[in-house]
Amino acid sequence: MRDQTVQVDDLKLVALPSAVNCADLFVRFTLTEWRVESIVPEVRRTAEALVKAVVGDAKPTSTPTMLLFRLRLSGNALAVEIEDDRSVPELNVPRSLAGPNSGVQLLSTGKQLLWCEVPLPKGMDATVVPLPRRGTTRAAAAAAPPPAEIAAADDLSPDVMERILKGLRRGEGDGPMRI
Repeated sequence: MRDQTVQVDDLKLVALPSAVNCADLFVRFTLTEWRVESIVPEVRRTAEALVKAVVGDAKPTSTPTMLLFRLRLSGNALAVEIEDDRSVPELNVPRSLAGPNSGVQLLSTGKQLLWCEVPLPKGMDATVVPLPRRGTTRAAAAAAPPPAEIAAADDLSPDVMERILKGLRRGEGDGPMRI
């Protein structure tokens, strides 16, 4: 957890037994997207143990709390982290994961951070992991200025534009539009 973070992805979950399955799906999706499929089985086991340590024996009737499940790629390891909204009960690292690459921290916000690092494959560090390239989002595309040929079009009369808008506003039951 000391090296510079290269990639991080997280998921907010309700601390109920269903969080185990949600975290598992998230691990498989994220590590496939990051193209480090070779460590998926180990990260899945780690995530399951950590989530179960936080969720415990939560009953559907108990007041649910939230947890933040995070995968952090840095240095030569992938850290599986869980931030628990509760400051009590105190979390413990599961025995199967106990060691120098795991721990519990009390954050300045009063939340607890339970974490465990899984080493990346030999010869690989966070800087050489081929991260996904995401395209333009819909929001960014909608905010983009119109193409130059539309912006510069002088032949778009207000009458044509009005008819187009009228056609877009009409309801399904209005029948065919007369031009």
